Amino acid sequence: METAKLILRGKEYDLPVLEGTEHEVGIDVTALRAKSGAITFDPGYGNTGSCTSTVTFIDGEAGILRYRGYPIEQLAEHSSFVEVCYLLLYGDLPTENQLANFKGELAHHSLIHEDMKKMFEGYPPTAHPMGILGAMVNSLAAFYGDVPYNQDVQLNMIRLLAKMKTIAAFAFKRSKGQPYVYPKNELSFTGDLINMMFSLPTEHYHISPIIEDALDKIFILHADHEQNCSTSTVRMVGSSHANLFATISAGIAALWGPLHGGANQEVITMLEHIKADDCNYRKYIELAKDKNSDFKLMGFGHRVYRNFDPRAKILKEAADRVLNTIGIQDPLLEIAKNLERVALEDPYFVERKLYPNVDFYSGIIYKAMGIPTNMFTVMFALGRLPGWIAQWKEMTADPTLRIYRPRQIYTGEVLRDYTPISERN
Repeated sequence: METAKLILRGKEYDLPVLEGTEHEVGIDVTALRAKSGAITFDPGYGNTGSCTSTVTFIDGEAGILRYRGYPIEQLAEHSSFVEVCYLLLYGDLPTENQLANFKGELAHHSLIHEDMKKMFEGYPPTAHPMGILGAMVNSLAAFYGDVPYNQDVQLNMIRLLAKMKTIAAFAFKRSKGQPYVYPKNELSFTGDLINMMFSLPTEHYHISPIIEDALDKIFILHADHEQNCSTSTVRMVGSSHANLFATISAGIAALWGPLHGGANQEVITMLEHIKADDCNYRKYIELAKDKNSDFKLMGFGHRVYRNFDPRAKILKEAADRVLNTIGIQDPLLEIAKNLERVALEDPYFVERKLYPNVDFYSGIIYKAMGIPTNMFTVMFALGRLPGWIAQWKEMTADPTLRIYRPRQIYTGEVLRDYTPISERN
């Protein structure tokens, strides 16, 4: 086995070198502390591999994203979100019969317990839908059993996938003060979500196939993204043997942060700011170029993808179809199109590879669909759910699983004696 050599205070330590199937290289420091008494220091875990995984592969330099080996471009073009859910959960694309059965199970379990409706009434209409989503998902354990991590949780995985879109739609209706709309088994997964959000119980609601397809693509592109903040949270909480519902609720809480799932909401906030300044988008293009300015174009560039975000190319086409379908009447959407055009043509952005990313286009599509900004992160959570479950399932099946327990470098006070309060100045 190939090894790496560490020299620490005159002593040498051989550390195993791991190589993944896509030739990613990692130095195994599992035994480092036991051998040397030292630990690695990596704030934010940017250089730390917390696990091995067969779910998702990312090459940020080359702009590659694959689920279970399948390129995201092929899945977005040929697959459906439900089919991608099956792929992530079970490792392979389903047969025709397997997909039909899977769809049937999701439809069968899409209703939530009637008593849960009373819980929605306990929240004020101003409550953020993301907070409601996390709380209601956590409460599913009370209705469907706190199944230990090492028992068969197949049914609860199906329940969670099926019911979370109903919970999300009910949270949206609660914020709007409108009556809840129940799921319809004859609709697709995304079509059912759209119907529950925007229809009324007594009306027939027409679902645009272009809108439905765009939302399905967003969900596919968000379905998993390796060991990001929320997925790492799911793995960490799950390592304590917490039940599936509590574990996913923790992932929802992590995704709620504006530096993670709230990025597409920040795009709309930026567009609203530009609109309030007489729609002067060119002013903000120049501010983004000015190194002395604090202004940043939200939705441009990506921490992982150093060249381009492969998901953005797909969503750009979907966004164009959506905007052409509805017609651009919203000033925010017009500003977004102008920013996109300039960023794709201006040498400053092209040379620095500051292209519009998936958050830019998903925010535009959500805005065009009439989804309010406080629902953006909820939609993100719905798309990311199968990835969270797949990562949790993979982790809990590992016989070598240990509870996550990072170390630290202590920088506080050294040993000191207690002083009675009467002697303190």
